[in-house]
Amino acid sequence: MNELLLPLGQVAAIGGAVAIGPLIWWRQRSRASTPAGRLRALTLLTLFLTFDLIVFGAFTRLTDSGLGCPDWPGCYSAASPAGAHEHIEAAQAAMPTGPVTHGKAWIEMVHRYLASGVGLLILVTTVLSLRLKRHASEAAPSPWLPTLTLVWVCVQGAFGALTVTMKLFPAIVTLHLLFGMGLLMLLAWQREAYGPQPLAVPAPLRRAAAVVLVLTLIQVALGGWVSTNYAVLACDEFPTCHGGQWWPPLDFAQGFQLWRELGQRAGGGWLGFEALAAIHMAHRIGAVVVLSAILALAWAIHRHAGRPARAWTRWLLAAAGWQFASGLSNVVLDWPIVAALAHTAGAAMLLALLTTLLARLKAQT
Repeated sequence: MNELLLPLGQVAAIGGAVAIGPLIWWRQRSRASTPAGRLRALTLLTLFLTFDLIVFGAFTRLTDSGLGCPDWPGCYSAASPAGAHEHIEAAQAAMPTGPVTHGKAWIEMVHRYLASGVGLLILVTTVLSLRLKRHASEAAPSPWLPTLTLVWVCVQGAFGALTVTMKLFPAIVTLHLLFGMGLLMLLAWQREAYGPQPLAVPAPLRRAAAVVLVLTLIQVALGGWVSTNYAVLACDEFPTCHGGQWWPPLDFAQGFQLWRELGQRAGGGWLGFEALAAIHMAHRIGAVVVLSAILALAWAIHRHAGRPARAWTRWLLAAAGWQFASGLSNVVLDWPIVAALAHTAGAAMLLALLTTLLARLKAQT
């Protein structure tokens, strides 16, 4: 038990040190604000750092650093790769291009430190929201959403541990990504509880925004499945898939067997090219659906919403264009890390944007 608790406490302490800087900055910048204003500012800061954490998590995955430290929460039971130098050196000597190197170990541990720091910020936000509800002389937002966010980040941490201990099991890695995106969405919604007045729109328009958000979340899940199965280059052309084929041989049954080892079929044996192509093509089809839905929503907002809501049209179109360009770059440029990171960042921005929009829209009565 001490082999787990000691590095856990040490990593948490480093995460606390990471969080001190943002907390000092927030305290200085929001000193003259009301309690609700300070809470909103801290929530926005935590939202921004969670976005950064998601992008750095993608960097960890794309550099094959997810097993840079093959145990959890420490690195060979040490708080940092510096304390695990001999173990890493031995693993790197045995397999120079393997998952454990000094560089990959540091990338993986920095990701854990950042995650711990974000967790501490969410804890502070939850405590402040409870205090605001208890001591506010006027109506204050309910603290249930910050509390849910705190529970959510703990579950996210558990999936981070499983990602390592289950050796990049695709379903677990995808769920880890989705829980990270869900955390971003919770913080975006939470921020709006202390934000500006809602925008009144026709009820069907608010329902349409909810539908587009759900479709986008499904598409992000498909994108995560593509990434965790390394199926990005299964189709190396656009708009065709492979060898000029619009619809190559596809094996959706194998591609979407959810509970299986990385690169393997559920019944044993290696995952075939047709399965990887099926995963890729499902994501392409989803992209067409989601892009069409976003364009339709932007047009509906422009036509039927008031002037204050019309700025969202430009934001939606910009986010959709970013995702299309970065996704296309992944294929035609052979999956460069910059394009892959841009695509993950775009997905996070789009989900945060749609969540904020849905939270701010209020159906007209």
